[in-house]
Amino acid sequence: MRLVTVAHGTRKASGNEVAREITSAAGDVLGVEAVCSYVELCEPLFESVVAASAVPTIVVPLLLSTGFHLRQDLPRMARAAAGPLVLGRPLGAHQMLAEAQVAQLVAAGARRGEGRLVLLAAGSSDPLATRDLTRAAELLGLAWGTPGSVEIATLSALGRRPAEVVRPGDLVSPYLLAPGFFADRARDESLAAGAALVADVIGPHPLVVDLVVQRGQALAAARVSA
Repeated sequence: MRLVTVAHGTRKASGNEVAREITSAAGDVLGVEAVCSYVELCEPLFESVVAASAVPTIVVPLLLSTGFHLRQDLPRMARAAAGPLVLGRPLGAHQMLAEAQVAQLVAAGARRGEGRLVLLAAGSSDPLATRDLTRAAELLGLAWGTPGSVEIATLSALGRRPAEVVRPGDLVSPYLLAPGFFADRARDESLAAGAALVADVIGPHPLVVDLVVQRGQALAAARVSA
């Protein structure tokens, strides 16, 4: 059995490295071959990876919400698999991601439980992504110690933009896994709206690795019992 992860992909090398680091660490814990792939913009592409080996494969998407890639692109690409394959669900929303976001906020200088908090996501045209973001904001509020207080902004598609949501003095938590185009926009637009602090992206936090391991274990168990 092998673990294949699939991230969106970016033209920024440091962003793609985040996915590789998470994948390598998760593979070490699981004790299996681990291959990182991407939907677009970076090699190796997911479709090529699953077509290149007949080894039974569990796929953990390194995507934070439901959307077009998860519901259409990945299932279509998975049909090219040369061997048995089980495709998992997005990483979010999840409490472990919320705790990783809190860690990044604190690392940036925020004090847990203080300040008005905005969760800022890339955005999607899929209404199910809006549902996932709502849940992610709820979990972040719980982790921050201020339940029900987190506002949501998006950089594209459905939702309100940072200029509409972020107020002077706000703390912004990018709901993004890695550096790249959206991470740069998140910082620029949040600061332009008056944010006091913009945390780093979630990144290869140990809790993210643990979550990928949990998903991998669940998919492996499902494959065996099928």
